[in-house]
Amino acid sequence: MAPILHTLLPFLRWFPMTRQSLRVDVISGITVALVLVPQSMAYAMLAGLPVVYGLYAALLPVILGSLFGNFNLLHTGPVAMLSLMSLAAITPFAQGPEHFIELSIMLALMIGVLRLAMGVFRLGALVNLVSHPVIVGFTSAAALIIGLSQLRFLFNMPSPGTGSFTGDLLGILMRIENAHVLVVAFGIGTVLLIWGLMRFTPKLPAIMLAVVVGTAVSAAIGYEKNQKAGVDAIADTETQATIQAFGAASGEIKKRTAAIAYQVAEVKKAERAGVSAIKIARMEAEIEVLQTEASVLRKENGQRRMVLHGTEFVLAQGASGAAFYRQGQVPAGVQASEEVWRFQGLKDGKITMAAGGEVIGKIPEGLPNFKMPTMDWGLIWALLPAAFVMALIGFMEATSISKALAAKTRERIDTNKELVGQGIANIAGSFFQSYVVSGSFSRSAVGARSGARTGLYAVISALVVLVVLLFLTPTLYHLPQAVLGAIVMMAVFGLIRVQPLIQAWKVQRADAIAGIATFIATLAMAPAIANGILIGIALSVVVFLLRAMKPRAEVLGLRPDGTRGGVDTHVLEPVGENFVAMRFDRSLIFLNVAAFEDTVLKALNRYPKARAILVIGSGINEIDASGEEKVRDLVNRLREDGIALMFSSLKAPVAVVFQRAGLMDLLGADNVFASKDIAIDNARRRFDPAPAT
Repeated sequence: MAPILHTLLPFLRWFPMTRQSLRVDVISGITVALVLVPQSMAYAMLAGLPVVYGLYAALLPVILGSLFGNFNLLHTGPVAMLSLMSLAAITPFAQGPEHFIELSIMLALMIGVLRLAMGVFRLGALVNLVSHPVIVGFTSAAALIIGLSQLRFLFNMPSPGTGSFTGDLLGILMRIENAHVLVVAFGIGTVLLIWGLMRFTPKLPAIMLAVVVGTAVSAAIGYEKNQKAGVDAIADTETQATIQAFGAASGEIKKRTAAIAYQVAEVKKAERAGVSAIKIARMEAEIEVLQTEASVLRKENGQRRMVLHGTEFVLAQGASGAAFYRQGQVPAGVQASEEVWRFQGLKDGKITMAAGGEVIGKIPEGLPNFKMPTMDWGLIWALLPAAFVMALIGFMEATSISKALAAKTRERIDTNKELVGQGIANIAGSFFQSYVVSGSFSRSAVGARSGARTGLYAVISALVVLVVLLFLTPTLYHLPQAVLGAIVMMAVFGLIRVQPLIQAWKVQRADAIAGIATFIATLAMAPAIANGILIGIALSVVVFLLRAMKPRAEVLGLRPDGTRGGVDTHVLEPVGENFVAMRFDRSLIFLNVAAFEDTVLKALNRYPKARAILVIGSGINEIDASGEEKVRDLVNRLREDGIALMFSSLKAPVAVVFQRAGLMDLLGADNVFASKDIAIDNARRRFDPAPAT
């Protein structure tokens, strides 16, 4: 009964608790919470969501992931990589801020269902589809993308909206003169403060202290300076026209996005109804046109926004009221402010002008309500590929974290049970307004360093978030977004690793090339970084297949001391005069039967006097139908030429197949041997008779 209960209720393994373990878990939970609160807000911002949704994701999912997961030290919650992937997956389909939030929550539910299904059906082995160099290449590229994507918050500049990571990055760097000096100072100050605290006082909660200091200084100096006005408050007709064009294009983008969602749903209906392939192709062509139009409009609006942000204004009080004049165009006799104002945004016909930096603003107080996730069935199919990749990537991340920490604690990790826990966390969290969550390396490492014993520490950290949501959100109003951007950068740049790829190059260059190619592809395809890992998976499979298709095989020769080695590797003479002994180090399956045949025939062609060839099969772990057929064919062909095909050292599973398939009878008892030594001695007696004396 106990094993069943522990399977259904994994958290029972925490008990019995001692006073010492309880004390340590409480302290660890509070310590981790000091990282969890600022990180969850920063990662929500990275996912394109209001920061409160990061706090929602740091509440119930953290508790359930700990209760139903398999590894005590794994801390579930918002993570940087999946936050960026969520943003990239949702952006093409969202029709506005509210719809964006709904789709983010729906995506979390989809990922949860996929992970739960993978765990229930014991598909945890899917993580082995990707080689270690490919994972390193992908995570390094993703970390670089995530870190550099925060530059716009550190410079207080809008995203150029080019549709590519490199395009956006270049767009920001080319207009770096428009960066807000005070915002840059906050960002650099945050980085230096976190680095200094981690370097010289590692026991202090560096991230939380950076948040406290940044918020306090922001409130004290009036960091945020915003003013709303009508478009006519801009005393420049050219700028007014650009703003109006920006608003009109924004409306058209919403229309195109809504039309895309509708058309996707219609295509699915048509497929289920058995509509002709030609009509469906036309409908899909319409979707592609709409997507292209929306993409062009986004890029054009991105350029407009950059132009508007790059235009400096001053606020002046004229006879007709306050107005924003372009720098250097203030009419004579009008008193203007010294502050430089920039266009910040347009909503409901009102513009927002800013002379300071951006803060996270008002955070809704209270706990998230129970709310059924909005199910947009048309978009579910469109988001399914991204959901699957995110489910797999998040699981790989959680698994690698768990295994790294488990190596120190010597705990056994059951990947399928961890999948179930992660699935439950995402599913239940989506009903309480949480976006996608997964295992966090940084917070799990903090928990391990602070001595956490059980998953109770994660529950304690979530309870601290609950206190923040209930009582402390007003104190976070003045938290600069630049501070959160710096926190993200500091968190992810540690994931960029070069040494594993260098080591892989020394071990197996094909693996290293796959990892480097994944790194480059992920960068090139950003922000759709999911495509980068798909390329990596494909490369892993290709490398594996190429390796399987080119097995290691070599003719054996005799060293002067009587031991055996490869004739080419060690420049030796073959073990016999009239027979050849060769080693074949790969399973004999459909992928390499052609290579096996070529190896045998090349060896016989190289030694034309040979009357037999001995295959040492100690490296053959498996034989399939194609392999059996090829052996049968070679036996018959070589026999016609007066050449015997011999086998030795067959492993039990392979020998069983030989017997069952009738190969033993075909080869003959005098051509199959238990060991290579017996086989070589027999071949010498048969084919290399001693000279007459």
